[in-house]
Amino acid sequence: MINQDTIVALATPSGAGAIAIIRLSGKFSIDLVEKQFKSVSGKQLKKQPTHTIHLGHIIDDDRTLDEVLVSVFKNPNSYTGEDVVEISCHGSNYIQQEIIQLFLRKGCRMASAGEFTLRAFLNGKLDLSQAEAVADLISSDNEASHQIAMQQMRGGFSSEIARLREELLNFASLIELELDFAEEDVEFADRSQFKDLIARITFVLKRLIDSFAVGNVIKNGIPVAIVGEPNVGKSTLLNALLNEERAIVSEIAGTTRDAIEDEINIGGIGFRFIDTAGIRETEDVVESIGIKKTFEKIAQAQVVVYLFDAEAIFSHKSAMDTIINEIEKIKNKYPQKPLIVIANKIDAISETEFQKLTDKIPDIKLISAKQKKGIEDLKITLSNLINTGALRNDETIVTNSRHYDALLKAFEEIQKVQQGLDTGLSGDLLAIDIRQALYHFGEITGEITNDDLLGNIFANFCIGK
Repeated sequence: MINQDTIVALATPSGAGAIAIIRLSGKFSIDLVEKQFKSVSGKQLKKQPTHTIHLGHIIDDDRTLDEVLVSVFKNPNSYTGEDVVEISCHGSNYIQQEIIQLFLRKGCRMASAGEFTLRAFLNGKLDLSQAEAVADLISSDNEASHQIAMQQMRGGFSSEIARLREELLNFASLIELELDFAEEDVEFADRSQFKDLIARITFVLKRLIDSFAVGNVIKNGIPVAIVGEPNVGKSTLLNALLNEERAIVSEIAGTTRDAIEDEINIGGIGFRFIDTAGIRETEDVVESIGIKKTFEKIAQAQVVVYLFDAEAIFSHKSAMDTIINEIEKIKNKYPQKPLIVIANKIDAISETEFQKLTDKIPDIKLISAKQKKGIEDLKITLSNLINTGALRNDETIVTNSRHYDALLKAFEEIQKVQQGLDTGLSGDLLAIDIRQALYHFGEITGEITNDDLLGNIFANFCIGK
């Protein structure tokens, strides 16, 4: 599967900058660069040790393209496992393209998306889950997602799966051996030890599968819907959380006609806040569409923040009951979603009213979005909603839906093995379920794969990685 072409690509973001890095990988990469590189000290790249850097000029016939630093990484001690050369040039778009075009004319091919990492996988430098973690690391935009990607790239997840697979494989080998001596009715695999192993594998698989609920939201950001009646300060709260004037704030009810989204980092976790249209009866067609979208956003959100006006609640006798009813409706309709109830504009109410609010609505958060009072406390509450104990303890957290799917399938097969052991199933039938479990373990690390799967995974990488 490994293509013998020498590939080239820009490894840094496109556009002008201080420097740019152009990467080549393949059997002839050092030879190709040496022909176009004139070292200031007269060194020959081919004779230089691996992991060395050399100053010189890239030459196209008699024309000097740029003064560069050339880094040499010889196989197998390189990212791809092949000879790799990285050319650090000045970050002019013109210079970047001139150097790339030069090497294309001299026999290189443009690298496909993720082809450097694909070659690293095919050459055994990374397993498949580590290769996928490279893409996650590049796209990580908060501390938590960065930490998970780093842990996976270091092989934490892979090693855990590999240990389970190896132990299961050992027992599978003994059971397969029993089949060769079926007529003699012997057991090479100790069934009690095998039961202990299956119980251990079941425990680990459950933990990894459950971790996906946390891992998925950490990776993609946690959507939080801010809901409530019109003019209670939802847009003001969004602006206070973001510390900028993101949403239009007006005394006119119904100003927000559509959902407004933005993301902030709280405690190393990304939260996507959605400011929705105020919920009320209206004949305005545009506003009614916005209200419909509000309920759609609540359904999509992981957390719901219900906001009401603390001052207005005491202006009508039935206002308190109306708010409590609205809170109950959301709780009943979305029982699995954490609900944070917030009273806004607390600077406009008395101490007696303040006390009445806390008595009537337990666990209420009291803020003044306009004066930014209680905002930090709200951020702490949001941060505490996410179970990051596993993250702090550097435990394996699954964030990849492909891994999650393979783990579910492996778990299903392990359950069949467990049932087979409990019912005294024959070795040949046990072996079928064990093979299937091993297959799904192998899918995660790439020990079992196909071209379509690899094409799908690496197509999502950036060019140059």
